[in-house]
Amino acid sequence: MGSYSEACERNKGVILELLLEQFADRRRVLEIGSGTGQHASYFSRSLSWLEWLPTDHPGQLVDLKDNLGRQPAENLAPPRPLDVAWQDWSIDPVDAVFTANTFHIISWGQLERLFTGVGRVLEDGGKLAVYGPFRYQDGYTSASNAEFDQWLRQRDPASGIRDFEAVDRLAEAQGLQLVLDQSMPANNQLLLWQRRG
Repeated sequence: MGSYSEACERNKGVILELLLEQFADRRRVLEIGSGTGQHASYFSRSLSWLEWLPTDHPGQLVDLKDNLGRQPAENLAPPRPLDVAWQDWSIDPVDAVFTANTFHIISWGQLERLFTGVGRVLEDGGKLAVYGPFRYQDGYTSASNAEFDQWLRQRDPASGIRDFEAVDRLAEAQGLQLVLDQSMPANNQLLLWQRRG
């Protein structure tokens, strides 16, 4: 039995509703931090016109390969190792990037490198979709998010819910412009940036 995420199972449907619209004209999606592979498996089957490229940190890849091997799809590429800190991601250009529940887990330095890497692989006009919790104007969107942030920082001081404004500046530095900020269930957001060009 492979790893399983209740959160992925709960949120995949509402995320898909937005991706069906926002990725309708996309061809090739890089997923950063595929985790259990539940999103990759579900989205690749539902977005059958896309090539879906799942990736995760090398230390997490065995579980991801095992899980995805149970639910293969023609448009689901074999999972690949990706550490966002790598200078060379060895990923061919893509016109979309998706990541869920990663920004509050990785350090700020890793997040900066993630945006640098996205800047290298995302084509002009490409879209970056990010799902997860955010803070706005130094405030939390809910009491539960404040508690979650405290728990994250006690577990790992380098992690924590990120300030939207600071993340948006990282996106802007890569030529990405915010086009959607959608409130989602469980006090999460789906943010979507598009690269100019």
